[in-house]
Amino acid sequence: MPPKHIAIVTCSTRSPRLNPTITHYVHDVLVNDPALPTQHVKASSPTNPPSTDTDPRHITFSILDLAKQSLPLYDESVIPARLPAHDPTPHYTRPHTRAWSATVQSYDAFIFVTPQYNWSVPASLKNALDYLFHEWTGKPAGMVSYGSRGGSKATDHLRGILTGLRMRVVNTAPALAIKYTGLPIGTASEEEVRVDLDERDVEGWKQAGVEGMMRNLGMELVCELDRE
Repeated sequence: MPPKHIAIVTCSTRSPRLNPTITHYVHDVLVNDPALPTQHVKASSPTNPPSTDTDPRHITFSILDLAKQSLPLYDESVIPARLPAHDPTPHYTRPHTRAWSATVQSYDAFIFVTPQYNWSVPASLKNALDYLFHEWTGKPAGMVSYGSRGGSKATDHLRGILTGLRMRVVNTAPALAIKYTGLPIGTASEEEVRVDLDERDVEGWKQAGVEGMMRNLGMELVCELDRE
């Protein structure tokens, strides 16, 4: 029986951005948790497909970056909720929607790693969610937020959105307060600039029990997947 696949979603699309660094941090905490039945896959692609496993509890964590999905501002001419629930993908009118639909359908659960923008989530995340409906419905979802005060307002809004999509949102929602880690300003490079976490932030998260909360979130998702 193949393992279950959990996507850890990078939700912002600006450049430069801290989001990929935070996503990789969440990924590393989860794949190194000995309590989780993890089968590590760094990224799935046609040349690197996830391997199969005979243990149905085994899971893989892969990073899914919204900035790489080529989604314009929502322009689909059909209403996602009115498409056939068993196979909505071919019924979309836009090629980028069909590609996004197929990508989301390939995962069994999601962890949305989001910054807080003005007490809510980035427009890029809301836009990506609005493109689909049945592909989200019924799947377990977790949330990790970050911001100068942790981003709890973003998770409050996101929980309502995911509930509206009929996802099974777990209770634990770690919030990472960013006090020292900064972003480069004015870079003209075409390649995304790597942003390193300030160790003082990482140590503060550990002392606040954030990594433990992430592990609890991972186990809650595993329990939800076990119910299927």
